[in-house]
Amino acid sequence: MNILAIGNSFSQDATRYLHEIALADDMHLKVVNLYIGGCSLETHWNNAVNDLRSYVYELNGVAKKKIVSIKEALESDKWDYITLQQVSHLSIDYNTYQPYLYNLSDYIKKYAPHAQQVIHQTWAYEEGSERLTVELGYSNQREMFLDLKSAYYRASKDLGNLKIIPSGESFQIAINNGVKNLYRDGFHASLGSGRYILGAVWYEALTGRSILYNTFREFDEPIDEKEVLILQKSAHEAVARYR
Repeated sequence: MNILAIGNSFSQDATRYLHEIALADDMHLKVVNLYIGGCSLETHWNNAVNDLRSYVYELNGVAKKKIVSIKEALESDKWDYITLQQVSHLSIDYNTYQPYLYNLSDYIKKYAPHAQQVIHQTWAYEEGSERLTVELGYSNQREMFLDLKSAYYRASKDLGNLKIIPSGESFQIAINNGVKNLYRDGFHASLGSGRYILGAVWYEALTGRSILYNTFREFDEPIDEKEVLILQKSAHEAVARYR
């Protein structure tokens, strides 16, 4: 299975362990992330329409010495899934999604007509973080999550009921289950637990296989085994809610 993410640092977080999670389940995934830090849908569309070679090519969770355009990436392989997302600080406002999301979707259909497009639901910022309270003006992170959840749901519906990868939902469930170290700077995922739960959600959502009992444990930061199991169950529950 071949997966292409058109995203930013949030898709970078989400795809770091995905290839290796699959290998632990005797499955091979080719996972490519097109990386520009803080890239919005508007910028993605401008890059696409101008065919700009602006993206770091990340293969199976590792950045390569390769810069590509969206078109080059789309034409480089036969993709099973292509994911789209909004930059996190604009994810709460659907008015920022369009017309760029429509345009990108049509562009993908032109150059990768057989790929299934998917919406990557990003996540709310950490409770009490400056970005949450000062920059965006929320009193708590659940408020931000509900706004972005609504916007991504509308994006899915407007593009024909696309599958949603519920990364943000998985964070909320894990937080409710007592996990406290999902973030590394108030908004990006932590290198251990945060990135792992994201990979787990992507794996279940895109392959249909369960993350429960998956044996991958080669994390960039250590995760206690008890927490690994909580993260797996949280990811599993998130995907089940969006079936």
